[in-house]
Amino acid sequence: MKKRKAILPWISIALALASAVGIYFLPEYHVWFLAILLINLLVAFVFGKKYNKTALTICRLLVGALFIFSSFTKGVDPLGTKYKMLDYLSVYGMTWLNDFALVLAMGIILAEFLVGICLITKILPRLAVLGATLLMLFFTITTLFDALYDLVPDCGCFGTAIKMSNWQTFYKNLVIDAVLVPLILNNKHLRNPIGIAVQLFVGVLFAGLFLGFEIYNYRHLPVIDFMNWKVGRQMNAEPTEKAKIYLIYRNKATGETQEYVSPNYPWNDSVWMSQWEFVDQRTEGGANFLGFSALDEDGNDVTESILTTDNLLMFTSHDLTKVTENEWEKVRVITEAAEKQGFIVIWTVADEPEYVEKLREKYGFLYEVYYADELEIKPIVRSNPGLIWLDNGLVKDKWSAVDFNKVLKVL
Repeated sequence: MKKRKAILPWISIALALASAVGIYFLPEYHVWFLAILLINLLVAFVFGKKYNKTALTICRLLVGALFIFSSFTKGVDPLGTKYKMLDYLSVYGMTWLNDFALVLAMGIILAEFLVGICLITKILPRLAVLGATLLMLFFTITTLFDALYDLVPDCGCFGTAIKMSNWQTFYKNLVIDAVLVPLILNNKHLRNPIGIAVQLFVGVLFAGLFLGFEIYNYRHLPVIDFMNWKVGRQMNAEPTEKAKIYLIYRNKATGETQEYVSPNYPWNDSVWMSQWEFVDQRTEGGANFLGFSALDEDGNDVTESILTTDNLLMFTSHDLTKVTENEWEKVRVITEAAEKQGFIVIWTVADEPEYVEKLREKYGFLYEVYYADELEIKPIVRSNPGLIWLDNGLVKDKWSAVDFNKVLKVL
């Protein structure tokens, strides 16, 4: 009997890990995995206090490692996490917090990292378990609502590094819960002989370093780019078949959703755009489709032209109203220098053509401007404005607005 109880924790841990792999690669069996996970969670609650020191150490390291990985994939792209935070604030009717979305996003990422690193290093272990418990309670409930009602298509739990469906994300949280429960039940036994003052100092040091990491990635560009438009990527590779892009929009007043085949939707109707909001997109065919299509002012698709032009500098902006006078001056200097060197300079924006015309009259250098959906522009360069250098579809370099001065050294 004792041998059975001794081996039970290891079976539970192995089952949790196997389920995590199965959920990702075999989503069609999700009902079976849900049953297994719920049973495993029940076992963890009933027998959690029977876990020996080694089993608890494995649980602590697993939970800690996952929290660190999750926080890193989001911390490397805090602006992307901010965009996801805005989605959540919108669906939960909390848009009054929109101005604090970046702070909230970076705060949650930092909390995840601190919980993870403290579990791994056993710094303030009891506080770390409490933090993990609160975070997982929040994440599990939120992702359950996501799965049931499809509120936000992708929770962004691992940034842009790993994409999962809402149900897969919820099941993933159940896996973590099953490994975390024994730590909760044995929390009073988790101790660190190092003095509390030293532990606090180390914790604050970790927090400061990771916060600096987040701020750097926000001000510049992600140090590791998990998105399609990464430096070195050939963007005009031939797809295996022609892709159809389906865009889903939701009426802000009625909640009605409507699907359109891009670019056959009223993108240039300002009244319609004010009443409807982008929800999601899907594609059929086109294995190499990269989620981007640009149109000129007449609605003609110019994507292929952009991706087959040599030495092309493309400024991007999903909101031109937020571009500062200082940034416009940098843009002017870059535009003049680039054109003298034979570069083609264009813009891809999400604003209305009427507003672009006002800016063109004011600044005089927005000659070639094309239009794309806001959600298609944001992943190109994580900056507003941003700049990308394309050479026949090859991404040669990218710059945030903060680093525009470095562009002149390359031209």
